[in-house]
Amino acid sequence: MEEKTTSQIDPVIPCSECQAGHMHREYIAYYTWLGDELITVPDFPAWVCDICGRCEYDENALARLSLLLSPNAGKTTNPSRKIRSAERSKPKSQRPTPNE
Repeated sequence: MEEKTTSQIDPVIPCSECQAGHMHREYIAYYTWLGDELITVPDFPAWVCDICGRCEYDENALARLSLLLSPNAGKTTNPSRKIRSAERSKPKSQRPTPNE
């Protein structure tokens, strides 16, 4: 059997609700409304208390999901270029000839 090293073990944090349990990482379904549509995301990372069952969604995963669901997702972020108006052509000055 392989033993998990400390870097492979998920951190455990105390529950802020019941103060007795510990929050463990689990993958659960996430539901949210986007306008008039219900969006569901299966296997979404969350922290769940082993005593009271309190659920807190992972903040990094929520930030990534909000980027995907934003109205500007997939659009270029480059600002549109302004086209310069045609420069006025300056009349070329004539060089004085050596005889002048």
